[in-house]
Amino acid sequence: MNWTDFASWGRKVADWAQDYHLTVGERPVRAQTKPGDMLNALPETPPELGEGMEAIFADFEEKVMPGITHWQHPRFFAYFASNAAAPSVLAEFLTSAIAPQCMLWQTSPAATEMETRMMDWLRQSLGLPSEFRGVIQDSASSATLAAVLTMRERALNWQGNQQGLAGQPTLRVYCSVEVHTSVDRAIWVAGIGQANLVRVPIKGDWRGMDPAALDAAIEADKAAGLHPAGVILCVGGTGTGATDPIADCIKVAQNHGLYTHVDAAWAGSAMICPEFRAYWPGIEGADSIVFNPHKWLGAQFDCSAHFLRNADDLVRTLAISPEYLKTHGHDGIINYSEWSVPLGRRFRALKIWFLIRTYGIEGLRQRIRNHVAWSRQLHDALAQEPDFEIVTPPMWSLWTFRYAPDGVTDLDALNLELVNRINDDGRIYLTQTRVDGALVIRFQAGAFETTEADIMRAHDVITELARGLT
Repeated sequence: MNWTDFASWGRKVADWAQDYHLTVGERPVRAQTKPGDMLNALPETPPELGEGMEAIFADFEEKVMPGITHWQHPRFFAYFASNAAAPSVLAEFLTSAIAPQCMLWQTSPAATEMETRMMDWLRQSLGLPSEFRGVIQDSASSATLAAVLTMRERALNWQGNQQGLAGQPTLRVYCSVEVHTSVDRAIWVAGIGQANLVRVPIKGDWRGMDPAALDAAIEADKAAGLHPAGVILCVGGTGTGATDPIADCIKVAQNHGLYTHVDAAWAGSAMICPEFRAYWPGIEGADSIVFNPHKWLGAQFDCSAHFLRNADDLVRTLAISPEYLKTHGHDGIINYSEWSVPLGRRFRALKIWFLIRTYGIEGLRQRIRNHVAWSRQLHDALAQEPDFEIVTPPMWSLWTFRYAPDGVTDLDALNLELVNRINDDGRIYLTQTRVDGALVIRFQAGAFETTEADIMRAHDVITELARGLT
């Protein structure tokens, strides 16, 4: 294939993509294939000679698509939706076509300067103070790793990168039991070690960290000769939407001189709605915050917004500037490769620009408000059903429940069977989690094109298949 053929195939792919998004609701949400189906459909050896695009695209439809779980499906209620709004897809198409490597200002000035402006647009949309500056990371996991590395370096007086961790004080990082496992991985990669990630007890309906217990844990570690480094807080945890009392926990951290990072990967998008900011009072005291526009805001994956109250600490932790990466003759420019673990960077800001200009902040707010309201309608309807119980209350559009008919001794097995039947059925897609050791089913609405009817259809599917179990 050469570029003279590209426009023709580009039109075909665009037509296919439009049809896919308009009809994706007719497909089973979760892939219905069995392990090995895709692998066995592919030849064991690569072709020696090239093939025509017609054959390749036919195989894409016949072999690849049956093994795809449809994250853009309007009844995708599992995990957190990874959205791809139409203008975001077009922006990614353009980014793929021009294919810039945006590691430095000079390697693509427009990409760097648009990233600066788009992150400030997002900062304003969340109501964060003007001293916060932002960078686009690939995922919240990378932002959390960057935060852990920064808190490590600050705690070691900036000697960890230079001297290594051998012989250094034993560092301690604090979080609740509800944080995402990306926190654990960041602790591993940063060399702090799983044994030094301290799990602080939770309390209350929000299942948030107990500030008094946090303070006690820090004091105990200091008394034991250990070296507290930072606190990782959660707003809208994956399992139940758990949210720490931000203001109280940050106050404890600041009293001990610790760095605080807030993981709001999913729920941070909701903070464009002023009424939802009651979930994170005191956020202006955080050292860093992350949320994912590629979840609830509709930007295509990958696109994670990482805000910093003092960006110099992050740059001091990650920046390496050999001669071949220097931009001479330009003072005060930003090279975002110094703000992230990877050196190479994609032009992610373009899809934020397309997205916000297309819908406006108010248009995005209304989608989030709808999802929250419709999810709570479903919650209320299921709460009225006999043999169902709500386990955790709605946090934004996320809540958990279980089927608990009389006489069943193993509710974990029953609910696992129910969620498997729901997902094999294909009309909706849910996932399970555990709350205080019990297996429960979680519901979360956030697909960009979902409707009230899609969400209420979940009620029919859940109750129908549950009754069929007994």
